[in-house]
Amino acid sequence: MKNIAIVTGASSGLGREFVKLLLKEKELDQIWAVARRKQKLDQLVEKYGDKVKTYTIDLSDQDAILEFGELIKKKKPNIRYLINNAGYAKFCSYDGLSVMGTINMIDVNLSAPVALTLLALPYMRRGSHILNISSQASFQPLPYQNVYSSTKAFLRNYTRALHVELKGKGISATAVCPGWMRTALYQRAKVGAKKTVNNFLGMVTPDKVARKALCDAKRNRDMSVYGIYTKSCHVAAKVLPQKTTMKIWMMQQRF
Repeated sequence: MKNIAIVTGASSGLGREFVKLLLKEKELDQIWAVARRKQKLDQLVEKYGDKVKTYTIDLSDQDAILEFGELIKKKKPNIRYLINNAGYAKFCSYDGLSVMGTINMIDVNLSAPVALTLLALPYMRRGSHILNISSQASFQPLPYQNVYSSTKAFLRNYTRALHVELKGKGISATAVCPGWMRTALYQRAKVGAKKTVNNFLGMVTPDKVARKALCDAKRNRDMSVYGIYTKSCHVAAKVLPQKTTMKIWMMQQRF
């Protein structure tokens, strides 16, 4: 029985940083890197060696997720870490995305991590960790990111509730809530909308977020928030009415 970690969205950005950190975990025999782009996954193996096992999966495809679940069932690994990192945003109003594009975002950001969590849990033991990558966007409703922020709010609430349910099993679930990070998300998020996000306050590098997230997971914390700016936004969202936080957001983005 191999000790493994599963990382989705592993080919770049925050996911890649998690892979790099997990390679230092001596207890792990393999890291299963999941992403949509095979070429970038192959680059991971070239750089980090055959401890990284790659799986090219479209996480908006429910059948592909269930097939991956069958692979887990067949191999019966001991899953020490499940890091649901895959996700994406689009910077636009409600009518800037097609119906299917909107559903696709919901499937990747929300349905996939829940499904993978349920598929992985039977193969997780005491001391295992689930990290679901939520967002600072989960702290309040965000106009012109209404679907994205809503999926991340769901994921944060789901993870924190799951953390309580899993305490008796000795498994932690941590909602990681980063602010803006220097990743390729921005280029993919731009759709040429007239009203679009253009102010990225508190920008940090993903390696710092990944390092703190793993540390918080090992401390059995149900949330991980990195950086002074993001922490201040979290506090503000607790004490200010949502209408006020939305107004502040609109002013920051010059809408």
